This record gives sequence, C-alpha cells and structure tokens, in this order.
Amino acid sequence: MPLTGNLAQPSPAEEQAGRHIDTVFQMLTGHWVAQTVRAAAHLRIADHLAAGDRTADDVARRETSDPATTYRLMRACASLGLLAHEGEGRFTLTPLGEVLREGVPGSLREAALAQGAPGHWQSWGVFPEAVRVGGNGSELALGESLFDYFGKNPAEAALFSKAMSNMTGLVVEDTVALLDLAGAERVVDLGGADGALVIALMRAHPRLEGQVFDLPHVVGGAGQAAARAGVSDRFTPVAGDFFEGVPEADYYLLKWVLHDWADEQCRTILANCREAARPGARMLVIEALVGETGGPDPAAVLDMNMLAVSSGQERDLGEFDALFGATGWKRTDIRPTRSLYSLIELEAV
Repeated sequence: MPLTGNLAQPSPAEEQAGRHIDTVFQMLTGHWVAQTVRAAAHLRIADHLAAGDRTADDVARRETSDPATTYRLMRACASLGLLAHEGEGRFTLTPLGEVLREGVPGSLREAALAQGAPGHWQSWGVFPEAVRVGGNGSELALGESLFDYFGKNPAEAALFSKAMSNMTGLVVEDTVALLDLAGAERVVDLGGADGALVIALMRAHPRLEGQVFDLPHVVGGAGQAAARAGVSDRFTPVAGDFFEGVPEADYYLLKWVLHDWADEQCRTILANCREAARPGARMLVIEALVGETGGPDPAAVLDMNMLAVSSGQERDLGEFDALFGATGWKRTDIRPTRSLYSLIELEAV
C-alpha cells in the first residue's frame, strides 16, 4: 500500500522544541563521534588515503580488518566530513581528515587514540560520581591517579605524551615569538614531557641551557627529542617529582601543569620553584583562563575533563593570582595566543 497521508505542519513552538531536542541529542551522542574518530585513527584510515582514493576493501586488507565493518566506519567518517565518497565505494581524504594523519603538523591522531583509551574513557564513565564526591574520576574508576596509572601503563602514557606534544605546536610557535629570555641561562620545563617547548626555545636561543624535569617513565623521550633537534649538548633530562623539589633555574616553564592539580598541590609546586629559583628568576605559566560565567567558554568545558581525570581544575585569572601571591611570585604580564591558552609571566618576589 502506498503512503498517502499528509503530515501536519509543525507550529513555530513545535519547530523550536524539535531544534532543542536535536541539539541536546547531539550532545548526548558525542561519545559516538569520539569513538568513531578513535577507530579511524586506530585503522590509520587517513594515512592509507593520503596518497589517493581507496575502497574499504583496500584499507581492510592493509589493516587485516573486516571489510564490511571497515566500510561502515568509512561511511560514517564521510558523514562527519573526514572523508569524501567519490562513488563506487571509493573514498578520499578531506582537509578535515588530514589532521588524523600521523606526523603532520598539528596531528590529532594520538589525541584521538588517547582520549578514547582506558585511562580517560573509564574515568569519564564515573563522571556523575566524581561531581557528587568532589572530583577525580580517575581515582574512582582506576583506583589511582591518572599519572600513577600511566606509570604502570607505559604504552598509553607514551600515547598521551605524544598527543600533548602534537597539540603544543601552535602554543610553542607563539611562545617562541613572544617570550623574552634576556638574562636567562638555564630554562627548566617542569612536567615538560618530551620537551617540545623548551627544545624550541633552545633552538631559537643558541646559548640557552635547557632541562625537562618530569617523571622517570617520561624523560627518556625528552632526551631522544633533544638529540633529534640537535641540542643534546645543551639539554639535560632530569627525572624527579616536583612535589619534592625542582632544579635551580633562571626561568621555569609550566605548560598545562597547574590545571592538573588542586590548589594545595599547586602551591607546593610554585613554592618549590621559588625556593630553587636563582636571583631574578622568572616563570611562564601556560593555561586556559576561565571567562565570565554564562557565555560560551571552551575553558569551562575543558574544566569538566579535569574533573573527570584529575584532582585539578581550570581557573580564572584571579584564582591564579591568588596562587602566585601565596608562593612568592608576582604576575608581570599576560598575553593571549592564537589558541585557547594564555601566556602568564611571573617574577620572583
């Protein structure tokens, strides 16, 4: 039987209600997209299509994956704008999908893998409980902090470190362009992972001595990165715990460090830096700043990730200033970057 009825035209109120439902439904199903992108990264679809169009069968042969489900995945990626369908089952990579290629500037491949990996994913799974009890979904889900978990899961730790390094690119460029290191001889990058920031500064300042101070399972990658950059003669990877103490320096870098920790822990880190600082020392803090409540604010959403995976939080400028003032530091300048993050410069007082 044919479908011969007529649909009633929705009223303006019904149309608005439908738009609200669609918007919230997209919010509710965001994890579908995240895991679709993660699967595409796992199967290296962007890398396989970098040289030209391929079918799902082509990709499946290279990845030893199921052709039918690989096609369904690629079809979904096309609906998200990561791929384009050229007809007859052939797909090409779009400019949006390019950022999932391994090794390209600004690559988000490792970020896609890390955000959907067990450490983050399981922590988000208990997020309502984290809100109820006051934070740190990682401890609820994993039985330990995310960084302790990474210490026992080096492959996932390396993935996270690489993701952070890839996402550093634009911030590093802006920092090198804006930062005045006059008078500094030794720069220590606290929690610097593979050292992308301090190594870039060393390349821009040929007489600068640099260090990465991070956990033992992390600093080996920094030494390798320094060797690849040709600065290993001026670079030292140092394993340690910044809650116990830090190396002395003229300049400290804290990029995406303080947001990982509660206020008391932040005060410990900052106080340890102040105690070890050479006369006239300065510090650069790189963080997202929470804006006025009520408007669209990526930092406010990022704060939810900190609640899910750490004991830390995103902060507004006043909250940062309180931490600095309590630990012997004074803010002297603040500059926005082309990304979400701001450069906050301090001097020891």
